[in-house]
Amino acid sequence: MLLARRSVQTALRTNLCRSFSVSRTQFQERNGLVLGVFEREGEETGLHLTEAAAGFDQSLSGKLSELLNISGPGLKKGKSRIFYGIHKDFPCVAVVGLGKSNAGVCGVENWDISKENIRQAVSAGCRQLQELEVKHVEVDGCGDAQSAAEGAVLGLFHYDQLKSKKKNKVTAQLHRSADADGWEKGVHYAEGQNLARLLMEAPANHMTPTAFANIIEERLAPHAQRVTINKRSQSWIEEQQMGAFLSVSKGSEESPVFLELQYNGSPDSNQPPLVLVGKGITFDSGGISLKPSASMDAMRADMGGAATVCASIVTAAALKLPVNIIGLAPLCENMPSGKATKPGDVVKAKNGKTIQVDNTDAEGRLVLADALCYGQTFNPRAVLNVATLTGAMDVALGSAATGVFTNSNWLWEQLHKASVVTGDRVWRMPLFQHYTRQVTDCQLADLNNVGKYSRSGGACTAAAFLREFVTAPHWAHLDIAGVMSNKDEIPFLGKGMSGRPTRTLVEFAAGLAHNS
Repeated sequence: MLLARRSVQTALRTNLCRSFSVSRTQFQERNGLVLGVFEREGEETGLHLTEAAAGFDQSLSGKLSELLNISGPGLKKGKSRIFYGIHKDFPCVAVVGLGKSNAGVCGVENWDISKENIRQAVSAGCRQLQELEVKHVEVDGCGDAQSAAEGAVLGLFHYDQLKSKKKNKVTAQLHRSADADGWEKGVHYAEGQNLARLLMEAPANHMTPTAFANIIEERLAPHAQRVTINKRSQSWIEEQQMGAFLSVSKGSEESPVFLELQYNGSPDSNQPPLVLVGKGITFDSGGISLKPSASMDAMRADMGGAATVCASIVTAAALKLPVNIIGLAPLCENMPSGKATKPGDVVKAKNGKTIQVDNTDAEGRLVLADALCYGQTFNPRAVLNVATLTGAMDVALGSAATGVFTNSNWLWEQLHKASVVTGDRVWRMPLFQHYTRQVTDCQLADLNNVGKYSRSGGACTAAAFLREFVTAPHWAHLDIAGVMSNKDEIPFLGKGMSGRPTRTLVEFAAGLAHNS
């Protein structure tokens, strides 16, 4: 088992290295090209070529336009059409539909439709070429090179680290555009999300708390001048009197790790940091309050909060964002055993509050409680915690958006603004005293880890519980349970763990850096 674990960790580290080069591959490799076309406005019929597509068409004396006109009806957004042998450098050319060119931000959908159309269309084209075993793809920037890069890199991701037969690996680069910086930024954003997807998808017997911490340490090694990493052991956790965290980890044979990342990107070392806290349950069986066996395997991704937080910091470091960020990830397993916490047990958190644990499957809020207390000792500019916290959030919002509970209108506005840009949406949820009373009305302790009315408003009572450990004026709790995985809802992500909302966290941090 130890040998197998080492082999998969080696595979993960190898595949976490950048797989989407911006340099041209050797000429003899089979190349493909993705070009975009917009729908014509008003009563005009036909298609409107992007600047890159028009240039390519001109080099072929109008051959591409001719083929598009005779090959069928106009391309709908997100659809693609393949042409073979029309250019000596590109045996396969995928033309993709981008929808309307002036779509812009939609107040109802809460995202930029143009950006989302580009991500979706470029992804579809790249995947078609991948199926044709093309090794290298050049991509039309489609007027927004960052979104095009995100579509390509996210769309070409596939988790096959443990399979004997691997999917065709494809490299991608920008095709004839001056916006190389936008492309590079998009590659970083998407690779950050892909890092979170890899961490979340890996089996729990390979992605233990120690393995998770080691992989993040290796990913941050190139940025050692700006990043400090502390992998805190159980003895340190005990010294910090994190009784809530320890009550979750005690049932497992795997030792807990409290991972602390400090990214010092601001020229002002005294700038108050952004603190990001991620729930890091590397496998959640439910503990003594055991979960049903159906779909329990998906609980390998119950560390999605830690994965997205750590991936965001890796991305911020790669982008050299001029902002200070502290990332905290309490990592452990939640397992049943003779040492495990029992329903009805009372534990004490770092801030001295006692908690009656009536449901050991409501463990995420316990590990976050201690991490939030610790995070506020850094005099933070803002605190965000991210967690696959409640099934109730999945019921409420599904996979459309991350639920956000916050005590700060300013913080909500910044998060919402970032999510409109990335298309990885957020939605504000209530943080009423109505819910607080349901967790403070407790028989044996200061707080109960579940609401007194059981499942009613479960996402809201979980947020109310966390608020009891917050003193910061700008705090937000992001419940990502509903967006943890993807079936076919987000076309450019494909089936599997989603890595959401990594890009929104990065965009939020970039916004803070700009506002500084």
